[in-house]
Amino acid sequence: MYDGMCSILLLPYSYPKQLRAMGIKAKMFAPIRPLMSTSQNNRDHRKIVVIDGKTAYTGGVNLADEYINAKAKYGHWKDTAVKVEGDAVKSFTVMFLQMWNGSEWGTEDYARYIKTGLKMEGSCPGFVIPYGDGPATPENVAETIYMDIIHSAVKYVHIMTPYFIIDNAMLDAIQYAARRGVDVRIIIPHIPDKKAIFAMSRTYYPDLFAAGVRVYEYEPGFIHAKVFSSDGEKAVVGTINMDYRSLYHHFECAVYLYKNETVADVEKDFQETLGHCMEVDMQYYKKIPVRNRMLGRVLRLIGPLT
Repeated sequence: MYDGMCSILLLPYSYPKQLRAMGIKAKMFAPIRPLMSTSQNNRDHRKIVVIDGKTAYTGGVNLADEYINAKAKYGHWKDTAVKVEGDAVKSFTVMFLQMWNGSEWGTEDYARYIKTGLKMEGSCPGFVIPYGDGPATPENVAETIYMDIIHSAVKYVHIMTPYFIIDNAMLDAIQYAARRGVDVRIIIPHIPDKKAIFAMSRTYYPDLFAAGVRVYEYEPGFIHAKVFSSDGEKAVVGTINMDYRSLYHHFECAVYLYKNETVADVEKDFQETLGHCMEVDMQYYKKIPVRNRMLGRVLRLIGPLT
């Protein structure tokens, strides 16, 4: 934010009080209530930083030591984020304020936080489109954008995701893309942060291999990046995992890049990451202990609840 104000919307119980003592406005999103409520599923999974209404950041990066590899609990932590400048920043300003004011009474004048007439140095071809998604929106924006990229791909679709727990429609779209000759590649972690989720993700391997999808595991550690890249024309970088919670329950955000020069940077990062991955196949899958494969299959039955 700007006008000499710093506001932080966060989760851990201890931090808001400490930050407020330092003069920083801080609050917890959706604190746990004594009585059970389905709203506890609606986690704020967005990562947004807005500076002076002129610059914004979003991606997978949270404010914690492992994201800058100051800790190595799960090996090397691989993540992505993008810096946005110009008029597109206004969307992130509004998204932050909407979440901040979700627990407030009355209204706030957003205009004082919105910078207008922002000019960028040099030209910026194509489109930079920030978007948000969440249980309060009538459309499944995040899922629709992912599906559109997969369905419209001609040459390639490259995906990085920490969690891969998808429904039949998404699986069919990925398989069909590969079968019609699209180069579909997916990178997931080799060292998981959640073993149950990892077990479920690996259960999709046989279906993906059968369709010609190439799957890689990031050997140095954990992939937390949420990235789509396609045909040198489209890319998404944001907070949205390929799992039920991200696509339906959580408040999420991302940047959709179309025919923008940054699409090439996203693909370059994918290729560089690929150099640190091991490609897995059916022979590799068969070497996974049977109990782990069975556990993954059982857990998939309750995948939307995990």
